[in-house]
Amino acid sequence: MPPPEPMPGYGQLLRRGYGSLAAAVRGCGDCGWELARRSWAENAHLGWGEVLLCGLCALGWTALRRAAARRVFRPFGEWCNLQPKDAAKMPESAWKLLFYTLSWSYGIYLLFFTDYPFFYDPPSVFYDWKKGMDVPTDIAIAYLLQCSFYGHSIYATAYMDTWRKDSVVMLLHHVVTLTLIAFSYAFRYHNVGILVLFLHDVNDVQLEFTKLNVYFKHRGGVYHRLNDVISNIGCLTFSVSWFWFRLYWFPLKVLYATCYSSLQLVPNIPFYFFFNALLLVLTLMNIYWFLYIILFVAKVLMGQMQEVNDVREYDVEDSKKTTTAKKKEAGLQLPSALKEGMHLKNGLVKDKRL
Repeated sequence: MPPPEPMPGYGQLLRRGYGSLAAAVRGCGDCGWELARRSWAENAHLGWGEVLLCGLCALGWTALRRAAARRVFRPFGEWCNLQPKDAAKMPESAWKLLFYTLSWSYGIYLLFFTDYPFFYDPPSVFYDWKKGMDVPTDIAIAYLLQCSFYGHSIYATAYMDTWRKDSVVMLLHHVVTLTLIAFSYAFRYHNVGILVLFLHDVNDVQLEFTKLNVYFKHRGGVYHRLNDVISNIGCLTFSVSWFWFRLYWFPLKVLYATCYSSLQLVPNIPFYFFFNALLLVLTLMNIYWFLYIILFVAKVLMGQMQEVNDVREYDVEDSKKTTTAKKKEAGLQLPSALKEGMHLKNGLVKDKRL
């Protein structure tokens, strides 16, 4: 096994990554649907039993979330006497915090407490790669948990979660992630998949923990300073870690390995363009969400925001004010649902109060 390579810089990533992609394009004389079909038939290993198990686990996540919300999270929110709008959103964040804490902790175990060298030596994800190679049981468990959860998350984002400004992008993110997980398992790129999941889950842990403290800082009609301080610190660490994990480590560790190292270690690696295209889409979405973070920080620095909240969420009160103003100008009738303060979800009026 060769010694670990030093982590490249952005310039080296761009030069070597672009060079490898360009060389692959020039050398792919028979690229097209026929090559893709043949590559799938020769290299993909995914049984219907595995697909069925993943689907059943996705249904299990959905049922478990509904039960947890009904029997644990909502009663706890009532017991804490949260404000109605916070009590409506708290179960979603509590559920996600539990899962992402579990999944990221398991990722830490795989990358730092086993013999896998993927974090410190990212090109090693392609060492000794062979089509149809066995997937280690510990990695297969991580894949089952993640693939089924993202299958559940597509349904949850559309029908269970609070609708936000970026929910369409979130749906696209879940589809891309689910496709990456399923196809990387089928083509036995599971080593790089574990690294990708580890670099992304940490931000979800911080995000949901911070949002929970935002919801809990006003409870029982009393302001709780400790939750406010924790939410402010969480916002700061979330902003820094987003850049560090998703915009620094992710491209320099993962994209460098998949765009450049993969072709050096496995010439004619199957579905090279497909996987790198999806990873680049994931990178663009990370940049898109980072713009929200920059927007939030700018509002705080300019004094336009006095407390931490989720800048991705629609402000119902502002929507009501805007709708009322438009009503006065155009003589339109204000929908009764907005008068009663109901939340908007998926373009429809949903009563989110307990």
